[in-house]
Amino acid sequence: MSPPVAPPGWSRWLVPPAALSVHLSIGQAYAWSVFKPPLESALGLSGTQSALPFQLGIVMLGLSAAFGGTLVERNGPRWAMTVALICFSSGFLLSALGAATEQYWLIVLGYGFVGGIGLGIGYISPVSTLIKWFPDRPGMATGIAIMGFGGGALIASPWSAQMLESFGSDSSGIALAFLVHGLSYAVFMLLGVLLVRVPRSEKPVESAPSAFDGPQVSAGNAVRTPQFWCLWIVLCMNVTAGIGILEKAAPMITDFFKETSTPVSVSAAAGFVALLSAANMAGRIGWSSTSDLIGRKNIYRVYLGVGAVMYGLIALFGDSSKPLFILCALVILSFYGGGFATIPAYLKDLFGAYQVGAIHGRLLTAWSTAGVLGPLIVNWIADRQEDAGKSGADLYGLSFMIMIGLLAVGFVANELVRPVSARHHIPAPREAADVTARQQSESA
Repeated sequence: MSPPVAPPGWSRWLVPPAALSVHLSIGQAYAWSVFKPPLESALGLSGTQSALPFQLGIVMLGLSAAFGGTLVERNGPRWAMTVALICFSSGFLLSALGAATEQYWLIVLGYGFVGGIGLGIGYISPVSTLIKWFPDRPGMATGIAIMGFGGGALIASPWSAQMLESFGSDSSGIALAFLVHGLSYAVFMLLGVLLVRVPRSEKPVESAPSAFDGPQVSAGNAVRTPQFWCLWIVLCMNVTAGIGILEKAAPMITDFFKETSTPVSVSAAAGFVALLSAANMAGRIGWSSTSDLIGRKNIYRVYLGVGAVMYGLIALFGDSSKPLFILCALVILSFYGGGFATIPAYLKDLFGAYQVGAIHGRLLTAWSTAGVLGPLIVNWIADRQEDAGKSGADLYGLSFMIMIGLLAVGFVANELVRPVSARHHIPAPREAADVTARQQSESA
């Protein structure tokens, strides 16, 4: 299913809303925690069991993006958005059946496996198209779309909570909430499927450069370059550092100030989590747009270098100043979001637009790795420190030092990034023929 080519006069500013409709929908994944307590109560699950659908979903996101990236490039954004719609919505419908029949394995299969495929394909579906529409501002364009993934939970979290309050938090109420989610997201994502267009030419804006200017590298060749693996390390380290705070935000701020004269209440901790979500979302558009001005390598120097400083300030002084703790955490989470939004443009700078969506998909395996690594470091060390009789900020000091070390590794990897060797480039005649053939098939 190829998307229709944009007619003459089509505004490229209609493409970001198409991408947003998909990313705001699949961004619901960050609101899974709303369903954890009701599922544990209704189905008699442990905390580890109730987290399994989300964990499997993130793993499938990375795997489906990696293995499906080439198909997305070959078949176009409309095909990819359609696949994402079917899988993500079907995942909710299977979960609704599982909740109604109290068969938890169906929820894991639906939300985690089937829905996770929708997450991965949906996440990368608009990237290549946006870069081709906005060759002059690729960081801003991908930032707008990926901002939606970070902000999806801001919509889904209160909406899900309200549904559970209205329908009830027993198995039938959870099933009905899943059903409404599946149908509603199908309609919303359909807007993106219908709206997305590909540019008629390599230069959608006359004053802008072509997205295909400069060296072009295939996805198969990209993974053989040191540049790809340097960026894999960069993304993995940046995401690990951000998710280390995000995954344990509420208990972390409570622990830090538990033994002070100004302890943090449950409601204040929840407000802190909301602030982090806002910083995550704002960083995706703000920092990625800044990268268009100062360059991708420089912005990652900021993410990794300043991020390490922020972690150091929290480790040394965080428990003595609540505003300092909050400010540093917000900056780290803005870098976490900005790193996700900037990486497609960084890939385009190095490998060209030829198969940037497929290359991006392969790189997202770094996210799957970080999704396991970050929480494991923070939680395992906190548990060991608690067993040793420590409390408060002492639970996190060692893990924060490890995060600083990981950010330093990412900083070095970023410094090692150089232009891709010419031996990996696609010959210009072949590239031109491929582009022409693709445009002709899309016009047919």
